[in-house]
Amino acid sequence: MNLNFKHEWIETNIGLMAVLTMLAISVGGLVEIAPLFFIDKTIEKVEGVRPYTPLESRGRDIYIREGCYTCHSQMIRPFRDEKLRYGHYSLAAESQYDHPFQWGSKRTGPDLARVGGKYSNEWHVQHLVAPRSMVPESVMPNYPWLLSTKLDISDAAARMKALRKVGVPYSLSQADYDANVTQFGETVAKQLHIPDAQKNLIEQANFGNYDGDRSGISEMDALVAYLQVLGTMVDYSKYADDAFVDNR
Repeated sequence: MNLNFKHEWIETNIGLMAVLTMLAISVGGLVEIAPLFFIDKTIEKVEGVRPYTPLESRGRDIYIREGCYTCHSQMIRPFRDEKLRYGHYSLAAESQYDHPFQWGSKRTGPDLARVGGKYSNEWHVQHLVAPRSMVPESVMPNYPWLLSTKLDISDAAARMKALRKVGVPYSLSQADYDANVTQFGETVAKQLHIPDAQKNLIEQANFGNYDGDRSGISEMDALVAYLQVLGTMVDYSKYADDAFVDNR
């Protein structure tokens, strides 16, 4: 009996290929999904993580629009070399309000998960306008239009409402607002209140003056505000190195 396997048997038999494809998907899904049912928690409990403010959220939208995620990851892996270069490895909790998350896997440029506060606003602005003026070996394209393009804030509330539908706790009612005060504190809760979205966005942009120009609010203001908050919500000095390791 000849049992020599030939791949063309599968390629020329649509029914067999369909069955084997479904089998492979089922096994893969089982391996990936089944363990989650036996894990008590998939998101760590850490202090400080909050949804983005209206300005930061608009900056994130611009980050996605300009394709920054295609060259920059936001996922520090739990390896020694990554910790030495970027800082504490990323936690699931830090991305719980990201829709979609920006973990990524390609690093033409450096990981940005902890870039917040690493450089000044002025550095970010110049780096986005003319990257090679700050990093001569950079292959990043120029984004000068961000500085001259006025930020559209007319749909700030609508964008927050959309994110609310997928679980981000932006508030619409007084009850929602009170719940956010309890969870995040009053200062943060005010930023998360949808009816005040435009007012809060303008106040943060004017106070931060991220692009260095107080004559208006640019897309650069929003993007720099977003970059400056990345990795700054959790104070890892409060936790031991193995605080988030499950030793069971």
